[in-house]
Amino acid sequence: MAESPITPRSKDFAAWYQDVVLQGDMAEPAEIVKGCMVIKANGYAVWELLQREFDDRFKATNHQNVYFPLLIPQSFLHREAEHVEGFSPELAVVTIAGGKELEEPYVIRPTSETIIGHFFSKWIQSWRDLPLLVNQWANVVRWELRTRLFLRTTEFLWQEGHTAHATHQEAIEEVLRILDVYAEVAEDIMAMPVIKGVKTRAEKFAGALRSYSIEAMMQNGLALQAGTSHDLGQNFGKAFNVQFQSKEGRLDYVWQTSWGVSTRLIGGLIMSHSDDKGLVLPPKLAPVKVVLVPIFRKDDEKARVLETAQRIAKETGAKLDDREGPSPGAKFFHWERLGVPVVLELGPRDLAANNIVLKRRDTGTKEVLPQHDLAAKLPEVLAQMQSDLHRAAKDRLHANTVAANSLPEVESILKDVTAEKGGGKFVMAHLKDDPACDARLKEFKATVRNIPLEDKYDGGGKCIITGEAVDRRVVIAKAY
Repeated sequence: MAESPITPRSKDFAAWYQDVVLQGDMAEPAEIVKGCMVIKANGYAVWELLQREFDDRFKATNHQNVYFPLLIPQSFLHREAEHVEGFSPELAVVTIAGGKELEEPYVIRPTSETIIGHFFSKWIQSWRDLPLLVNQWANVVRWELRTRLFLRTTEFLWQEGHTAHATHQEAIEEVLRILDVYAEVAEDIMAMPVIKGVKTRAEKFAGALRSYSIEAMMQNGLALQAGTSHDLGQNFGKAFNVQFQSKEGRLDYVWQTSWGVSTRLIGGLIMSHSDDKGLVLPPKLAPVKVVLVPIFRKDDEKARVLETAQRIAKETGAKLDDREGPSPGAKFFHWERLGVPVVLELGPRDLAANNIVLKRRDTGTKEVLPQHDLAAKLPEVLAQMQSDLHRAAKDRLHANTVAANSLPEVESILKDVTAEKGGGKFVMAHLKDDPACDARLKEFKATVRNIPLEDKYDGGGKCIITGEAVDRRVVIAKAY
C-alpha cells in the first residue's frame, strides 16, 4: 500500500495538522505573499456556513452589518495609548500611494475600534441614538513572524462587532450576550466544548477595561482562544469624543464594546475532530453532508445502478459521485480526506436486495439499510454524529483537565508540552490576577487562558505565586 500522505498525530501533531489542511483541500500557503494563505473552496465553504450561523444570531439580537475602510489614518491609533502600544509590532503601514509619499501614513486595518470611534462621534448625539449595534465582516492584517494555516496568518478573515451604549451596565450585558453567542456556536454547531471566562489584565485586549474569551482544547491538549468579547469602557469614547446627551440633559461619553471571531475557528474545528485519515467535519458545518458512490463492473450493471443511485440522491439530497475514471476506492479515499460525514455505497448486490450501505466518517462503521428507510435514517445518523463528536471532545477536555496547588506542579505538568508532541493539559490553579504572575508563567511558555465565569472546582484558595487569597482557580495552559 502507498504510504499515507498524512503524518500520524502521535508522530508530529503540527505536521499532521498541516497535512490534514492540505489534503482536505482547505487551504494552502500563499508562498509569494509572506505569512498569508489561500483559502480553498472546501475551507471557504466551511467559513460561509460558520458566517451564516453567527450572522443569523447577530441579526436576531438587532445588530446590523456595515463596512468601514481597510486603511486607517496612523494618527487614529495613537489617540488611545494602550491600544497603539499593543498593536505596534504587528502593524503594516502604507506610506506611498499613487506614486507619491502620503502626508499621513495609513495603517492596514489590524482591528477597527479607532476608525469606528471616529464615525460613532459623527453619528451619536443623543441617548435616542443608543444603543448603536453594528458588525463588520472583513479582513485584517497583523504582521506575524511564525504562521500556521488558519491559526495564525498575516491576513485573516473575521467579524468584528462594535456597539455603543448609554450605561456601563448595558455594555457589560452586551459583552456577555455575545460571549454566549460564541459559546453556543462553538458547542452546538462546531461540536467544540469551550470554557467561558474573563482574561487576566495582562492578557486583555489593548485598550479594553476587561476582555472575555471562550477557550477550547485541541487534541494535543493545547488551548485555542476561539472568540473574544471586550468591555471597552469609555476609553475609545474619550479618545474620539463620542458624547451623547442623556435623558437628564447631561453630556456623557458612550460605553463601548467590541467582539470578534475569525477563520482560526476552522483550525480549531480541524484539530478538535480530525483523525489520521484526514479531515473530519461535524455535519452542521460540512459543505457536503452525504455522498453516494455507485459501484459496478459491467455496462449492464452500470445503467441499473446509476438509475437507482440518481433516484436515491434526488430523494435524500446526497451528492452523486458518478465521475468517469476514478475507481470506487479512489472516490471513497477522496471524500474521506474532505471530511464528508456520510458516504453511501450502492452496488449490484445492494440493488438486488433493495439495500444500500451507509458509512460514517467519524467511526468508520458500515450499516446495511433498506433503501426505503434511508431518507428517514440519514437525519438521525447526522444528528448522532454531531452529538458523538461533541461528547468525544468534551470527554477529552474533562480527561485532560487537572488541578495543581503549587507553581512547581504547574510547571512540571506543562514544561515539556509542545505543539508537535502534544501532551498538553488545562491546569486549574489558584492565581492572582497580576501581570507579574502572568509573567512568571510565561517563563515556561504557559499562559492564563481565562478565569472561568462558572467555578466548577473548589472555590477560593491561596495564589500559587503570591500566597494571597483568590476566589477561584484559573485555566493555565500552553496555547496557539
